[in-house]
Amino acid sequence: MFYLLAIFLPLIGAAMTGAFGNRLGNRPAQMMTVIPMLLSAALGCLILAQVGFAHREIETVAINWFSSGALEVSWAFRFDTLTAVMVFVVTMVSAMVHVYSIGYMAHDPHVPRFMAYLSLFTFFMLMLVSADNFVQMFLGWEGVGLSSYLLIGFWYKRETANAAAIKAFVVNRVGDFGFLLGILGVFLVFGSLDFDQVFAGSPDIAGTNFNFLGFETDILTTICILLFIGAMGKSAQIGLHTWLPDAMEGPTPVSALIHAATMVTAGVFMVARLSPMFEYAPIALAVVTVVGATTAFFAATIGLTQTDIKRVIAYSTCSQLGYMFFAIGVGAYPAAIFHLMTHAFFKALLFLGAGSVIHGMSDEQDMRKMGGLWSKMRVTAVLMWVGSLALAGMPFFAGYYSKDIILESAFAAHTGLGTYAFWVGIAAAAMTAFYSWRLIFMTFNGPTRADAHTYDHAHESPPVMIAPLIVLALGAIFSGWLGFEYFVGHEMEHFWNGSILMLGEPDIIEAAHHVPEWVPLLPALVGVAGIALAFLFYKMMPTLPARVAGGFGFVYRFVFNKWFFDELYEKIFIRPAFRLGHGLWKGGDGQVIDGVGPDGVAAGVKNLAAGAVRLQTGYLYHYAFAMLIGVVGLVGWYLITVFGGGAG
Repeated sequence: MFYLLAIFLPLIGAAMTGAFGNRLGNRPAQMMTVIPMLLSAALGCLILAQVGFAHREIETVAINWFSSGALEVSWAFRFDTLTAVMVFVVTMVSAMVHVYSIGYMAHDPHVPRFMAYLSLFTFFMLMLVSADNFVQMFLGWEGVGLSSYLLIGFWYKRETANAAAIKAFVVNRVGDFGFLLGILGVFLVFGSLDFDQVFAGSPDIAGTNFNFLGFETDILTTICILLFIGAMGKSAQIGLHTWLPDAMEGPTPVSALIHAATMVTAGVFMVARLSPMFEYAPIALAVVTVVGATTAFFAATIGLTQTDIKRVIAYSTCSQLGYMFFAIGVGAYPAAIFHLMTHAFFKALLFLGAGSVIHGMSDEQDMRKMGGLWSKMRVTAVLMWVGSLALAGMPFFAGYYSKDIILESAFAAHTGLGTYAFWVGIAAAAMTAFYSWRLIFMTFNGPTRADAHTYDHAHESPPVMIAPLIVLALGAIFSGWLGFEYFVGHEMEHFWNGSILMLGEPDIIEAAHHVPEWVPLLPALVGVAGIALAFLFYKMMPTLPARVAGGFGFVYRFVFNKWFFDELYEKIFIRPAFRLGHGLWKGGDGQVIDGVGPDGVAAGVKNLAAGAVRLQTGYLYHYAFAMLIGVVGLVGWYLITVFGGGAG
């Protein structure tokens, strides 16, 4: 029973707050969402202990949902180790975000609505990760998309927030269309949308082709690539990533929830859940590897130049998701989920730490207007140091364990794509260390660049905001060390207990433990080099960044403008779509449909009435003349009828 309670408690909190929050006030609304969320987090820890460490696996069928012909769908929940890890991560991070929001959103006029949206978002994510079939997963998938739209556009009076919410919704619909086509393909091929039946049938379908537009195409590869397109949208991989930085228009707790543990990790979870399908589609896994590795590098380059504190962390999220995907692409699913777990702690810590800075700096987000904040908010600074060390992959912090095993797995694959992913990942690791510490130095060190009034009133956040940061910092320090043996170490097989399928021979994770000694050392070395370079640029020689940017003008502009993806999409897709829409509106709808239909009929009646009006002149002789014409016409008709008929 408590398994389902962990899933539905956030929904209960959201429903109660939505129904009664405005009438009861801000504090009761906060308690109606925070308390259920904390209980759900406690149950999430218990589920991980029972399922992951005690090796219990639970499948619960709540109801038979619907039946249509051959399609039968149950409302069912699967609690294996993969689900248990995701429930633990989602509930823990969401609980900390809920508590943090009590302080961060204290002065917002719409607190009940915000808290209800947060809990609703969490419920849909929990629904997604506990689903036992594709339909239920798709329900959670779309629910997360809807909730993200509501949260990103929460401050709806801001044009930028509205535009960002619409952009997130539309870009995700592109990916979701591929996901839906993949689900339809699954039903067409397997005759079922139940995970167990589909997974059992995948070996038999592997290697079979179908004719598509005159080409013989592998069925399972096609389905898996379509499903991965959905993951690309949700997890902001290159090409469908443009919504993620703009999502920073939402309140900072939203950024932490979306970017750390929920929406963006849905794609990684989905591909890991479907490992029994992807393992029989090596071409699809190759696509995953290329897209993930390219995204890791691409997003890291952009993070080097951004000046908005939240956008730097947002592009870091995009890059780290790339690591998770290329880990999956080389077959290291446990390493990907391990990094998902550790990343959730230190990325939520960094986002909420950034929110603490923004809160203390009167909503200022531009790092060029910060500096010298160490003396104003020491606790926040120390906690963000922890998050940045974990993100940079420094030894003994969580990111060190999870990022290294991903890079070691890519190297151990001994394939061309694995080698590409390894070296691109090393380059991204160096850039990650540089921009994460660039953020630290620009924000907390050196002389202040803020105006006197803002700096004088800068202050540390209240305890209700600091306490969640401390909890997340503990995760950022210890989760890698505590989880290593279970996720990717000697206890891995017992821990995962078949919830992830890996067909690679030899086992890729085992091979990763036996790579040459320089391979695990290299990420830490490039991380130290990145931090040292950031120290040189922003601490020792603060005029150097401007000189470098000036010396590499085109490259700097290219990276600063995010590789011009937005401008390219504007030219290729948005403007033609607007022109097409305008043409269909004016030409099709206005001139053809309305012109011939309602407007045309109305215009004809109006013209006829205008003609009839012109006959009413008011002159007597006009009416007499009209009567005379009428009499002549009647007499003529009579004569023709009588005499013409008689003559006949």
